[in-house]
Parts: sequence; structure tokens; C-alpha cells
Amino acid sequence: MKKRIGILTYRGDKGFGNPFFLRGLVQEGKAMGVEIYVFSPQDIDLEHFRIRGFEPSGARWTCQWREWPDIVIDYYRYYPVEKHRHYLPIRKSSLFYFANNRFANKFRVHQLLEQEPGLRKWLPETVQFSRKSLEHMCKRHPILYVKPTNGTAGRSILRIERRGADRYLLFGRTRQQVVRQEVVSGLAALSRRVAIWVEKEKQGSELFFLQQGLDLNLLPERTVDARLLAQKDGEGEWRLTGMGIRIGPVNSSTSNLHGGGKAVRAGQFLVKRFGEERAEMIIHQCRELALDTVEVLERHFGPMMEFGFDLGIDTDGRVWLIEMNPKPGRDIFRKLEQFDRYLLSVRRPLEYAIYLLKKDQSERELLVTT
Repeated sequence: MKKRIGILTYRGDKGFGNPFFLRGLVQEGKAMGVEIYVFSPQDIDLEHFRIRGFEPSGARWTCQWREWPDIVIDYYRYYPVEKHRHYLPIRKSSLFYFANNRFANKFRVHQLLEQEPGLRKWLPETVQFSRKSLEHMCKRHPILYVKPTNGTAGRSILRIERRGADRYLLFGRTRQQVVRQEVVSGLAALSRRVAIWVEKEKQGSELFFLQQGLDLNLLPERTVDARLLAQKDGEGEWRLTGMGIRIGPVNSSTSNLHGGGKAVRAGQFLVKRFGEERAEMIIHQCRELALDTVEVLERHFGPMMEFGFDLGIDTDGRVWLIEMNPKPGRDIFRKLEQFDRYLLSVRRPLEYAIYLLKKDQSERELLVTT
């Protein structure tokens, strides 16, 4: 009998977010011989124990009532706002067998990693936002970032750069990807402007945090960082699917591809900037850091499925762990024209979900025979 995989995600008035990825996921699942469909919280019919499942048909999506999934991959991007109110009760319930465990917000994860002696050296200083903490961090670091705990794609991030004794350049991108830039004088004025930014950009009860800015200008006036994707394979083992370098637009606060950044191959870029020997060492450090981090995270949150790591490489070649995302994008591989690697990044969550079902079945059969 075919395995049945459900993909949980948000669907609004304009349809699904990230439909290209979801289409690929369904198509790959079918090619692997599984029954697969996409659904949202409003598609769950508890009375009849069935799901309104969606799948692509040409340029459209079609739906029909489907049987309950054997396992669910959660790709729902949650924010603490009214339209997402049905997600958490479902995620906290025992309605589904989930392939990926729940995760914490970015600031909470940073706090956990700070307690690990082996990881602490890789982490930029990070504190919860308040006017007092802003003043403290401004005195310690020439560059700061103000970030939302649940942000994605570089949205709602504000960069603060100290210019001279008491002037600050603010550069940010709103939730709607509108660029904002201004200069303020004095800590009091800075504090007011940042408080206004946070109030406008926060979603529901969302919190913001402050993070030490790094000198990531490996190219003049451009922010550069690395994106590394770690995923579990069909044997339940962590594998490094790929890595690329993201280069932000001129004077941008972030390097995100959604904000106009571009992608280049990691090896070529780092060799050109640091030389072959140093580049190999940097790439090795990035890989080791990712694998060490997933081991720690699984101790806290249980088995996970995949993580996208945003890694900073400063002008001295030092590697920094900026943040990680358990529901990562993988467009960087398409931008790099690494289409086989992109396809692998789509297949691996499905392979892992099938592995979990087979493992679960084997364990049940073992219990019966003993």
C-alpha cells in the first residue's frame, strides 16, 4: 500500500505561499511512488476524519477529500497573529505524526546555543530589545541589527551603523520589502526611531532582539554571507546538501535573495578572497559548525528534519553562526544553476518521511513478534 504524506502549510486568499517549491514537492513525491497532497488547517475535517488535499494540475491547484496522512511534513510559517490562530492547536495536538518537531524562535535558540561551550565562540552577541539594551549594545558595537524573532527573507530587519561620535545610519527593509534609510543624531533620537520601527514591524505579540553586527563586507559596500543546507537522508542521517554565498545589493542591510541579493558558488568566491588553503579551512569550519549545531538542537527539541544555516564570514575569515531556520528556502541552488542539488534538497524531506514510516512499521512488527 502506498505511503501517504501530507504537507502542512498556510493557504490564504491568494493561495499557497511558495507554490513553486510545493509543486516540486508533490511532483517528486509522486515520482517516488507515494500519495502526497498539500493542506492547511482549514482543510481538516475531524468529523469525517478526512483532509481536503491539494495538488497541482497544470497552472492551477485542484482539491478533493483525501484519506488521513500517514505522516505530515510541516512547512507552515507561523506568526503570532489572528490568521494563524488555528495552527498551534493542531501542531500541539496528537492528530498527526509529524516528520519534523516543533522549534523555538530565533532568540530562544540563540540563548540555548550560548550555553554550549563548544558553540559559544561562533555566536555574535545577542540580547532582547529594550531601550536600555539598545544603549548598552551601541556602546559595545559599531554595527547592530534589530531583528524579529520570527522573521524570514530579511524582512523587518533594521541595521544601525555608528557614524562618528553621536550619529547613526539606519537602513532597513519592511515586511513589504520597502527600503527605509535615515540618519539620526544622539542615542535618545535613535532609541525613539528604533522603538517606532519595532512597533510598526512586529506581528501580534512578536518580540525583537539586537544582534552584534559583523564586518561581512568581503566586497565593497555589500553584505556577504553563506547559506548552508543540512538535511536528513533516507537513512535518517544528517547530510550537507549544499552551500552557496549570498551577496546583497549595494548598501543593503542583508544579503537575502528575496531582497535583491545574488548567489555565487562558495568555493570559487572564497578562494578568490582568501586563497585556496584558507578557503578550504573556512568551508570545513562551516560544515563542522552545522553538524555540531544540529546535534545540540536535537538534544533540546528532539529529531529534526532539516536546517538552513546563515553563516557570516568576516573580513578576517572568521566564521559566525548568525541564525538557522528549520523550514529553509533552497532557491540558492536554482540561482546557482545547481539543479541536481536543488532537486536533491526537495527529495530529502520526502525520503526522510518515508524512512520514519518504515522505521515505525518495523518497530511495531518487532513488538508483535516479541
